[in-house]
Amino acid sequence: MLKMTLNNILDQVAGNLFIITAPSGAGKTSLVKSILKHDAQIKLSVSHTTRTPRVGEENGVHYHFVTEAQFLSTLSEGGFLESADVHGAKYGTSQLAVDCTLQAGCDVILEIDWQGAAQVRAIYPQAISIFILPPSVETLEQRLNDRGQDSLEVINRRVAAAREEMRHMVEFDYVTINDNFDMALQDLLAIIRANRLKSASQLQRYAELVQKLT
Repeated sequence: MLKMTLNNILDQVAGNLFIITAPSGAGKTSLVKSILKHDAQIKLSVSHTTRTPRVGEENGVHYHFVTEAQFLSTLSEGGFLESADVHGAKYGTSQLAVDCTLQAGCDVILEIDWQGAAQVRAIYPQAISIFILPPSVETLEQRLNDRGQDSLEVINRRVAAAREEMRHMVEFDYVTINDNFDMALQDLLAIIRANRLKSASQLQRYAELVQKLT
């Protein structure tokens, strides 16, 4: 009976899916980049978007930049795991890309907003969701200003949207505050490591040893 149960688990287990959400200016992108540098076992899902690339952004690396017609075509075909309209642009996550990466046994990070997170949890209830908060609204405003990429009008709009987004943090499994970057990074890495140590993940990772021991 024990071996049958273990085999059933091994057949079902794939990589872990991590959802990381934060308002603009909370440092989400920088933290995710650092996670990827520190942990080679996790992959970032590259979203599709209709927005214009910012300075230094590369197609296929930071985002898949597509036209609105291309985006709507993929959406109508059911190709997105989640999609949302954010600050006047459309964003979507390829379901095929995520499924293939997870089934290959790799962990995946989705860097998406709270609306997308809710859609993903409906399909992957086992997904681990994390919300990153700024230490204050003033810090959020300063970080957006320091980017030098947006007008004052856009920044004010983003701050207003951030207040609404942050009300949804209670829907997430974990919350961390990015006041000290290194501490926030260690929080995120700890969450990832703790979830990998769950029995289902360990049974997959050490399948041969488990079979010998049991």
